[in-house]
Amino acid sequence: MLTSLIKFTKSDLARYPFLKESAEYVKSLDIKVEDLQSPEFSRVLERARERVEEAILYTLVSRKLKHEEIEILSFPVAIMLTVATGNNFIKERYALAEAKQAYLDMKVESKEKIMAIAGNFSWRIWLASEAPYTFKIHFSDCLRNTVHLRDKKWKLVNRLMAGGTVYLTRSETARLLSEEVRRHIKRRLEASEVPKLPQFITDVAQKLSMLTVEKIGKSELEGMPKTVKVEAFPPCVSALYEAASTGRHISHIGRFTLTSFLVNIGMPIDAIIDLFRNSSDFNERLTRYQVEHIAGERGSRTKYNPPKCELLKTHGVCTNPNGVCAKINHPLAYYLRRGTAAKTGQRATNNKMLN
Repeated sequence: MLTSLIKFTKSDLARYPFLKESAEYVKSLDIKVEDLQSPEFSRVLERARERVEEAILYTLVSRKLKHEEIEILSFPVAIMLTVATGNNFIKERYALAEAKQAYLDMKVESKEKIMAIAGNFSWRIWLASEAPYTFKIHFSDCLRNTVHLRDKKWKLVNRLMAGGTVYLTRSETARLLSEEVRRHIKRRLEASEVPKLPQFITDVAQKLSMLTVEKIGKSELEGMPKTVKVEAFPPCVSALYEAASTGRHISHIGRFTLTSFLVNIGMPIDAIIDLFRNSSDFNERLTRYQVEHIAGERGSRTKYNPPKCELLKTHGVCTNPNGVCAKINHPLAYYLRRGTAAKTGQRATNNKMLN
């Protein structure tokens, strides 16, 4: 199949604004940054602000295809706003949000269009005739995009392979393409030098930064350890974590507490699901739904925090409290305090080694 013969429509460019053809279309309009302040382009700037705000609040960017040109133009402006915030959390969030929406669109896309999108990233992709697979791609394209995917199904040893190609379903292909999209957008956001931007752009970027601090919280933005530190878990979560790991029964509130805690400290969703696999009543579909709902990726798109210590005591989830527990009122506060202490101790050790 010659994917080069497939032409992306204006609607496609609005739905997939990361495509090379979208960038070429924007370039052909020769719009300057200063133009965004004019009434003619005010809706573009507003939509760009909205894209970033949706990413911050919901980790998903909606598609508004009734106004295709505004949708296309707002993408590079949203990139500019995100870079202008100088906030790594917002950058990560925006790249992920655009990629997640792209996945939702691509998994119901036609075979021809999926192959054309893959061609945008120079994938080597072919149609597969072996059910239930739809495509096969070169193993290097697969490897490049499964680095951060924790589910065991993505390991090459667990995949059907032949002649250096990996067989994928339509949904799996869309998932790997969304990872390609995430990395592509992230590269665009990692500009080493940010050009001087007009004041009206920096004002919008500052408001987005303030929104992030207000809605997400300073602890998550600045203080949370960058990697999951099991040794910093509060005693109640440690007990729940061990119970889940060994397949022991956990009460409903215990499961909610453990899951919401792990979501908020940054543990990948697939890793959280794997934690519950030893349970005798494990159901992957149901578990995934529950974890993604708590993470704010389903339903109301609200990311849930774990209950406060007072509520955990009421329900008998609080176990073996220690001296740190007496100084805090929330499991995340415990984790933040222990994680910060560990970092401070490590810095002191490093300083001694340098002196």
